[in-house]
Amino acid sequence: MELRLPLLALAIGASALPAAAQEVNIYSYRQPELIQPLLDGFTAATGITTNVAFVEQGLTERLVAEGDRSPADIILTVDIGRLQEAKEAGVTQAVTSEVLEANIPPSLRDDEGHWFGLTTRARIIYAHKDRVAPGEVTTYEDLASETWRGRICTRSGTHVYTTALLSAVIAHHGEETAKTWLEGVKANLAKKPDGNDRAQVQAIWAGECDISIGNTYYMGQMLADPEQQPWAEAVRIEFPVFEGAGTHVNISGVAMTRAAPNREVALQFMEYLASPEAQKIYADVVNEYPVSPEVPPSDLVAGWGSFTPDTMGLTEIARHRAAALRIVEEVNFDG
Repeated sequence: MELRLPLLALAIGASALPAAAQEVNIYSYRQPELIQPLLDGFTAATGITTNVAFVEQGLTERLVAEGDRSPADIILTVDIGRLQEAKEAGVTQAVTSEVLEANIPPSLRDDEGHWFGLTTRARIIYAHKDRVAPGEVTTYEDLASETWRGRICTRSGTHVYTTALLSAVIAHHGEETAKTWLEGVKANLAKKPDGNDRAQVQAIWAGECDISIGNTYYMGQMLADPEQQPWAEAVRIEFPVFEGAGTHVNISGVAMTRAAPNREVALQFMEYLASPEAQKIYADVVNEYPVSPEVPPSDLVAGWGSFTPDTMGLTEIARHRAAALRIVEEVNFDG
């Protein structure tokens, strides 16, 4: 299911307006409530209208099908795998911008300028405050230990967040070791993978498991929801690392489409998202880590603790996505 503006309306608008029309058309995988403050801020700062189609799945496939007639200028999505997939499908274009290069570290943008990271999030452990001792979870590798037999909850193995973590395991240890690791994690599951990251924390609160794997920003979302606040208060965040390395991080990011009909204003939008103003919105509203070194995380996020990010390149991790999906199927992780 999608929540979006009708594509016909976007297409008609893109073709009927003159080339200089001050609007930007966005295909977004991100939830509407997460990006609306950014859209409002951009329009307030520039006077440029934003038209958004919220796409739950198949974003790259849609752009491929639309080809050069696509009305989309911008794609907003999460996960390095999705960004790299769009580039490899030929639906993005290279962008050169001193603003983007100044505000976004090289490790968080494509070498050829096809995509740019906007925020980072750590893939961490939510641990029950009473049933798991502080410091008991230290490494991702340890999640396959018999210590956690019947105590882990996680979402589907085919979800992009899970395949990204498994891709990182492959990058660090190779496919054979990664498969053995995933088999160990599966043996330690308290229940079949199901639901999103917040559902796993709910399962901890309900006593179904003791730890779960999730993204950091979900803690902020749960604390802001009266119904979910008890789930969040039952757990604490632990930052595991890879042996000899750091904590796995992923990104949300932006790219300009190959067919962008409004290139100049699309570039303005991209540069705005990397600006201190927008990066602060990301920090305060979305509870993610800004990519700009000039903008600190919010006080809430900083209160979850510090960590050392893994230095493994995101493009290297994305290279192992196909192998990760194959291993998930071979292990029958969701079965």
